[in-house]
Amino acid sequence: MAREAIEVLKECEAFLEGHFLLSSGRHSGAYCQMAYLQQYPDRCAEVMAGVAEQLRDLDVDVIVGPAMGGIVYAYELGRQLGKRAIFTERVDNVMTLKRFAIHPGERCVIAEDVVTTGVSSLETKRVIEEAGGVCLGITCVVDRTRPEAPSPIPILASALKLDLPNYAPEECPICKEGKLPLVHLGSRKMKEAAKQTL
Repeated sequence: MAREAIEVLKECEAFLEGHFLLSSGRHSGAYCQMAYLQQYPDRCAEVMAGVAEQLRDLDVDVIVGPAMGGIVYAYELGRQLGKRAIFTERVDNVMTLKRFAIHPGERCVIAEDVVTTGVSSLETKRVIEEAGGVCLGITCVVDRTRPEAPSPIPILASALKLDLPNYAPEECPICKEGKLPLVHLGSRKMKEAAKQTL
């Protein structure tokens, strides 16, 4: 019997509890440090097996992972599904398709580590569509979207749906309590576009 994804993440210390600054600018009492899962290829494959199963009947040509967080998950999905896996990356802080090609009409799925607002994936969707591809939606290890702030791109599959509260900085109860320092573990710079969606 397959283990629950949360069990694997905790075992890898990829699921952390404390006081964290999310890339959206909001605060949370939990954080998914997905790089910790990537240290263990067997556990990564185990977690992604559930995602691959949800996509098995979908007509997909290419799995696209935004660098850095999506590269390993795109590769693993591509391996399990027998599909081509590529990645986008930033050049002068603009998401691009530097090393690979998407051919007109190819059906693409974006592979992310964690989706909180879905704003980051819009850059990759733009790259796919500018190349003539069709963006079907997002897959992710952890879906952290909230009903009041859904992803602007459909989430087709995830290993885990976490409904973890997150707060605007001025409303954060952890800040008000004053016991835990605020920690920023993410790598993406906050953008005006992301701030405007909150």
